[in-house]
Amino acid sequence: MTIESAPGSSESLGPKRSVSYFSNRYVLGLTITAGIGGLLFGYDTGVISGALLYIKDDFEVVSQNSFLQETIVSMALVGAMIGAAGGGLINDAYGRKRATVLADVVFTVGSLVMSAAPDPYVLIFGRFLVGLGIGVASVTAPVYIAEVSPSEIRGGLVGTNVLMITGGQFLSYLVNLAFTEVRGTWRWMLGVAALPAILQFLLMLLLPESPRWLYMKNEKAKAIAVLAKIYDPVRLEEEKDLLSVASVEDLEFENSVSYSDVFKSKEIRLAFFTGAGLQLFQQFTGINTVMYYSPTIVQMAGFSSNQLALLLSLIVAAMNAAGTIVGIYLIDRCGRRRLALTSLLGVIVSLFILSGAFLLQSSGASSGICSSFTTQGSCGGTNLGWFAVLGLVLYIAFFSPGMGPVPWAVNSEIYPEAYRGVCGGIAIVAFAFVIFFVPETKGLSFEQVERLWKDMAWGTGDSQQSLLSDEANP
Repeated sequence: MTIESAPGSSESLGPKRSVSYFSNRYVLGLTITAGIGGLLFGYDTGVISGALLYIKDDFEVVSQNSFLQETIVSMALVGAMIGAAGGGLINDAYGRKRATVLADVVFTVGSLVMSAAPDPYVLIFGRFLVGLGIGVASVTAPVYIAEVSPSEIRGGLVGTNVLMITGGQFLSYLVNLAFTEVRGTWRWMLGVAALPAILQFLLMLLLPESPRWLYMKNEKAKAIAVLAKIYDPVRLEEEKDLLSVASVEDLEFENSVSYSDVFKSKEIRLAFFTGAGLQLFQQFTGINTVMYYSPTIVQMAGFSSNQLALLLSLIVAAMNAAGTIVGIYLIDRCGRRRLALTSLLGVIVSLFILSGAFLLQSSGASSGICSSFTTQGSCGGTNLGWFAVLGLVLYIAFFSPGMGPVPWAVNSEIYPEAYRGVCGGIAIVAFAFVIFFVPETKGLSFEQVERLWKDMAWGTGDSQQSLLSDEANP
């Protein structure tokens, strides 16, 4: 898998050169090691759905309290938001390597706390710690990978972090199945996540700091020593020249960049809105709903068998990982913009198919539709169920190569060095905007939506629920 950069292009200062993802084992090793943070992210988001079933069996208070169940699941998200926001500052102040090591320590402690939790409240605390570690790692890994990668293959190598996330989700489903008959089921499911965190901690102690961060901190000799392991002598001189130019501006902000500074500069503000917007729309397209609730979606489509639903969900997770590999191959060949647009177009079509299948099934129109396809005049709910599964599969097939890796790649490379940690941290937290500020407007009239915003603005906290209840019971 080789990428060529032409003379005069934005990817090259010198003659045409070919760069392969596997041409430099040192860079590949740095990428995979940093990507373990993505594996932790993906594993935790996937494992909790299966673990919760057994947590409810062990703690009666959890089985009887839906709020506790939601808190156990969502506390990691709360921790991740805080960790991502603070992780940007940690990255810029102390470096990518130290931030990763810190994330591993916090994640490991959280995993062990969860596995030994005597009650649900200690478990919730462990979930919060794990979330903090995930948040810091989610900011750090793509930035570290981007800063040690040749520009010709940077997008694909950053996409490796996304592959690790999807691979972690797939691994979590396998682990859930493996520990179903083991004593202390959920404790093993949650505790085993400490192993890759410990592995990454040990490996990071042997790896260097990001050369760009070192150069920004005026440790030029160390930075050049790292770059010499990545580039040939001619390319090394080019990279040194580029770093010299970039560091002139970055050093001015070395000790003064804060979150408010992001919005003072027009060019930084524009870059931030681009990066944050991509992260937001990655969430708006519904990927978390599809991944978290794929077994439920399959059952809603008419497949009542738990085993079949879990099997199809495993296939969905495997497709997500496979699609990410395709994205790694395409992102530096087709470009970020074209890949994202193609991905979104396919997502739109597949969501129409998926929603259409459910709409037809719920409206009782299935027999009329099926009559045009079968001699009996009816195909039953199961055939429409397969139609829904087709929409689900197409959704993953289009999302995973494009809108999966593109936001991560873009956010790792569009900011100046001095702003990279802060802006990346804020952008990754952008999905919190969806949670706290985007209301559910399904089934509401324009007048009800208008009233919803007024109630939210002036303090009627239960307005959304009451409007939805009014809609359900006219």
